[in-house]
Amino acid sequence: MEDESAAAIAAALDGVGPRLKRLRTRRQLTLTGVAETTGISKSTLSRLETGGRRPTLELLLALSHVYRVPLDQLVAAPEEGDPRLRLKPGRVKGRTVIPLTRQPDGMQAWKIIIPTSKTTPEPRVHDGHEWIYVLSGHMRFMLGDQDLVLGPGEVAAFDTTVPHWFGSTGTEPAEILSIFGRPGEPMTVPTTFVRP
Repeated sequence: MEDESAAAIAAALDGVGPRLKRLRTRRQLTLTGVAETTGISKSTLSRLETGGRRPTLELLLALSHVYRVPLDQLVAAPEEGDPRLRLKPGRVKGRTVIPLTRQPDGMQAWKIIIPTSKTTPEPRVHDGHEWIYVLSGHMRFMLGDQDLVLGPGEVAAFDTTVPHWFGSTGTEPAEILSIFGRPGEPMTVPTTFVRP
């Protein structure tokens, strides 16, 4: 049992370097830029990414902060015991947000519950692409000059560099799934469906 645990820990540590490199390149950061931001030398960062140096907690905390990912996702430690995900809801701008993905890079998915009180548009822009699917209720969705109401089963896919906002119609809460991809991870939305 101890050998299996040690092997799992070694495998998790071996995966940190490639994960760090993927995070840095997907965020279009250079080793020099990360070194300047964290105070970690460029050579140390390079050795971490290539597996030439084992990560310490101090280094991982600094990189976790710079890449804006939780430490446990950055390390991707092996699961112990119960295989169920312990999803921890949070509150973001008055909405209940439940993370559905655990990887630090790539697509991120959330279940979002929008209360009836979220009716005042607050359009914003940021890099990336988003896909929204309405599970229940109706939500108001603004994209550029468009102001729409989406109901159960409806989907919106959009470039997040366009001013956008989604909230309540004011009559009922809405539950949605949101999938977000950072720049360089474009979503493919089919425009033609083939029927058998």
